[in-house]
Amino acid sequence: MFIRTKEAIRRILRAAGFDLRRRTIQVSPELQLQAILDSAKIDTVIDVGANEGQYAAALRASGYRGRIISYEPLRAARERLLRASARDPEWKVAERFALGDRDGEVEIHVAGNSVSSSILPMLGRHEAAAPESRYIASEVTPLRRLDSVLPDYVSAGAAVLLKVDTQGYEDRVLAGARETLKSVRAVQLELSLTPLYEGQLLLPDMLKMLESSGFRLHALLPGFVDPATGQTLQVDGIFLRR
Repeated sequence: MFIRTKEAIRRILRAAGFDLRRRTIQVSPELQLQAILDSAKIDTVIDVGANEGQYAAALRASGYRGRIISYEPLRAARERLLRASARDPEWKVAERFALGDRDGEVEIHVAGNSVSSSILPMLGRHEAAAPESRYIASEVTPLRRLDSVLPDYVSAGAAVLLKVDTQGYEDRVLAGARETLKSVRAVQLELSLTPLYEGQLLLPDMLKMLESSGFRLHALLPGFVDPATGQTLQVDGIFLRR
């Protein structure tokens, strides 16, 4: 009776767009990421492209209690990020600037859904898969290299995971973090399988870039999927130092 009841509930939930299953590392990217943080003994997460703090909040929900340093250049998103981090003494929000391969100034295209905002022009393939992501405004912000600003927040000897989610601009962030990468234990990057932003590097070239910096691919986590075709457009790659 119990099994039949559970199956009936599962069918009802699936019909409504939900699924009932035990939360294990095999089906939960959050648990998988936490296992990686634990095994690599990560005590500091650099959250580049923090938006409103979704990634950091998910880390806390999964049990991570170490230090988090978040970087977010968009004004409105950063205000929400500051509110989200206000009661967490181990979660710091850096000054407002974008990160890239030089120091200067840059224009950011603001997406309707905020999370798809990028310095790079968005391509039609992205808009077709997520119409709510089309650009609606722009902001000018200071641009800094991670190498020039990170020492203000991270002490020598920290066990660091560098997470970069900058919508196609990841290679420029890494180019401005050459010294930082020498002491980083793990890197988490958004990787595109097909062009979504003008001038971005795709997954094969990003793999080569990380390998040349001394990292190996350790895990792939689910990302952006076109709801109409089922095509995987982006995944998250986690790299560990060799």
